[in-house]
Amino acid sequence: LIARAHSQPAPAPAQAVRTLPDNVELLPDVVFGTGGGRPLKMNIVRPKVIPEAPMPVVVWIHGGAWLAGDNNPGRNIALAQRGYFTASIEYRLSREAQFPAQIEDCKAAIRYLRANAEKYHLNPNKIGCWGSSAGGHLVALLGTSGGVKELEGSGGNPDFSSAVQCVVALFGPTDFTQIGKFPSTMNHMAANSPEALLLGGPIADNPEKCRAANPITYIDKSDPP
Repeated sequence: LIARAHSQPAPAPAQAVRTLPDNVELLPDVVFGTGGGRPLKMNIVRPKVIPEAPMPVVVWIHGGAWLAGDNNPGRNIALAQRGYFTASIEYRLSREAQFPAQIEDCKAAIRYLRANAEKYHLNPNKIGCWGSSAGGHLVALLGTSGGVKELEGSGGNPDFSSAVQCVVALFGPTDFTQIGKFPSTMNHMAANSPEALLLGGPIADNPEKCRAANPITYIDKSDPP
């Protein structure tokens, strides 16, 4: 995990994706719910010609040590070209809100997509997610914590499931209590580490918060691949 703060504001979708292939379209800044009393937005990239069958969904969740990054939709373009409905979502960063705000926002996005499956011509039974670093942690947690009420939050569409059917978790932590045992240029056990900012204190001092944030805590036979 690399703790890197942005020196400039996040680019608007039109700046972040300067050109789109002719066969896809961008729906920018779609409000999918609320977090901490403010609107949360996703950038949707989908095929320009809507396929006859309801589309499978892929959700990208960005990295940035939970304290940086944005919902640039660029990584999803190639998938949209192949017929997937894609969304790149924002979530509250750790300097705005501590855990579980981040996973609550991710779950709100999944519920929004499922609640609006008919509107967007989606297959609500085929929602996958992928992410790297902090995003890898959050997608892993999405995958293992389906149905865990304590992590659902109140971001919207409470009558719909936040479960996902597939997860691609790229180099995200799955057990915070083990993270200090691996070579790193950063002291992940320090009071100013990204993990401490996320949890509200150092890992060693917050075993219960670590347990709640660890994707491995919730593993069971119902989890998706």
